[in-house]
Amino acid sequence: MQPSAPSSPSIPALSLRGVVKTFGAKVAVAGIHLDIPRGSFFGLVGPNGAGKTTTLSMASGLLRPDLGTVSVDGHDLWADPAKIKRLLGILPDGARLFDRLTGAQLITYSGLLQGLDRSVVDARRDELLTILGLANDARTLVVDYSAGMVKKISLACALVHAPRLLLLDEPFEAVDPVSATVIRSILSDFTAGGGTVVVSSHVMDLVQRMCDHVAIIAEGKVLASGTVAAVRGGRSLEDTFVDLVGGLPDRTELTWLVS
Repeated sequence: MQPSAPSSPSIPALSLRGVVKTFGAKVAVAGIHLDIPRGSFFGLVGPNGAGKTTTLSMASGLLRPDLGTVSVDGHDLWADPAKIKRLLGILPDGARLFDRLTGAQLITYSGLLQGLDRSVVDARRDELLTILGLANDARTLVVDYSAGMVKKISLACALVHAPRLLLLDEPFEAVDPVSATVIRSILSDFTAGGGTVVVSSHVMDLVQRMCDHVAIIAEGKVLASGTVAAVRGGRSLEDTFVDLVGGLPDRTELTWLVS
């Protein structure tokens, strides 16, 4: 049974409070505070190693924080993780799938794990396979899928139980432009219907066009957060990102590349 919806729309869909995660001497996330508004399309951007994947892993219950709290729709995730995770749809980056199942079997398995009736799972599975362009590969083993097809079947598994909150780590990586357009349309419809999407991405132009809120993180800390317009400050998101993160290399040492 899912937790009841909060009475106030001001309660964030996802709230991180002082979240910290270390791996030995490495501080991956250094006390992040972040609120994801309900119904938002939220982009999480940062350089490689900034802590984006670790942050999403803790937000989705795949990784327990060393310190801090994670709340979903006002409910403490770790107070009852099995119950709260039913509200979530998760697409982890690089996660292993049961790839000796066919695409259709994998979606069916995901839906049944979420407690859906078989008839509901079957109908939703077929719709997802069709809209994501995987209907002709429904009976193909996932191990034989391309990288882009794996992304799409993983998204189908995240959507099949109609979650309230989607946490998607690099959902457009290795996906062709046509499929990317379809996925963006699905996610836009999802937020228009009251759902909330959080995506991590390295593509600033994509985040700028697609998201209404964004957070820039580096070295496990939030450098800026808010609406895309507010964070951009009248410039491109990429320019703002580079100014905040810094670290552009000195290219003068590559004079040998110039004929």
